[in-house]
Amino acid sequence: MLIFFILLGGLIGGILGEILRVISPHGILQDIFSTAYSIGIDPPLTLDLRLFTTTFGFAFRMNLFSLLGILLGIYIYKQA
Repeated sequence: MLIFFILLGGLIGGILGEILRVISPHGILQDIFSTAYSIGIDPPLTLDLRLFTTTFGFAFRMNLFSLLGILLGIYIYKQA
């Protein structure tokens, strides 16, 4: 259940951060909202076995509100 709260908090926080990035005025506030870090495999790993080809990859894109959403999800989980 904790994983659910973490993922949901990160998702809602990420969406909120992207919305605020779009509607915020240019300047330092928009720089804060638009800074995001990507963690993952880039480019994806491709395994070609001649019979079939498969590609493995994942990426997490975190911004300030994603992190705050994850922390809020953990807090809500602990309170429940």
